[in-house]
Amino acid sequence: MVHENLNGNQCEILLTKASTLNPDNDPNTIALTKGSWVKLICGASNEDLISISDLCSVYAAAGVNCIDVAADFAVVSAAKEGLTWVEKHLEKKRPWLMISVSDGKDIHFRKASFDPTVCPKECPKPCLKVCPTNAINSKLGISKDLCYGCGRCLPSCPFGLIQEKNNILEIKDFGTLISQTLPDAVEIHTAPGRINAFEECVKEIMKSQVQLKRIAVSCGLENHKITKHQLSKELWARFRCLRRYKQKPIWQLDGRPMSGDIGIGTSRAAISLLEQMHSIAPPGPLQLAGGTNEQTIHHLKAKDGLAGIAFGGMARKLIQPFLIEAQRQNKKLIEWPEGWNQALKAAQGLINPWLNNDNKIHYKFPKS
Repeated sequence: MVHENLNGNQCEILLTKASTLNPDNDPNTIALTKGSWVKLICGASNEDLISISDLCSVYAAAGVNCIDVAADFAVVSAAKEGLTWVEKHLEKKRPWLMISVSDGKDIHFRKASFDPTVCPKECPKPCLKVCPTNAINSKLGISKDLCYGCGRCLPSCPFGLIQEKNNILEIKDFGTLISQTLPDAVEIHTAPGRINAFEECVKEIMKSQVQLKRIAVSCGLENHKITKHQLSKELWARFRCLRRYKQKPIWQLDGRPMSGDIGIGTSRAAISLLEQMHSIAPPGPLQLAGGTNEQTIHHLKAKDGLAGIAFGGMARKLIQPFLIEAQRQNKKLIEWPEGWNQALKAAQGLINPWLNNDNKIHYKFPKS
């Protein structure tokens, strides 16, 4: 698969044609049964439209099964632009497009903010060094579009001037957005004690009358101060809710939310959650997130029955240098063939071990 620059600005893709797939055998659904499902998390608060389009083009070309984006019309349009580019130039089956919503306050749905005019001149500005997207400008503050809410700048400020603001779509607006954007799937971030709000989310989603392939449910143990059995009870309540509305789940086990997904420690946190929950979770595919990285696959055990994995911070970090350089050249990444090919290679290095995971660690759907 090669992206070459032909005839000046004309970008062409040279590759072997993929074999025609039976439309009744959705490869993304099949991946869930084989343990080879991979999802890209663009970020529930990521509104950097050009980067989102480029991220989607790279990871769709690399072969992810699903791309998860913020619940925002412009963001969804940018993601579709990247997916359409891949479908057109690579003749490649596009992944599912999923939008993320929440049934209440959640750290995935936030933005950092501060007033640069009150920042002391003597401040060493450590926030500039920890921001992974270069969203912070010492004179202008934090770019709302570039900030995806990782939160690393919050504790870095020696004067405590950086604050977080909610960046969440109200439940009453879910149906309208879904009917306008037509995603393949929706993910609901939830928390213990919010089953009533969760059901309200599902009701609003159903108002869109969009036939969804899956509703993913994202939750974990960290920061909630509950036991694994209490979490199981919460997930079972949501399973019964989804059954009432005839929806199929994906259970996203969020190991260490917004961790940056870097280091062995975060990987072990995600694996630990899987080991605790795999035997007591409701029916449906289990997918890891929150702390997942290139180390995760090496810590898995076949008995844990994992259907797949989602990469967020790690996936974005790998591609970020190419996005920054393309921006410096006043180009989209897809307009810079050399950089796009290098980004694709980096993406493949992260996800190929999972795409080749058939028959090693897999989830079997229940007969009922």
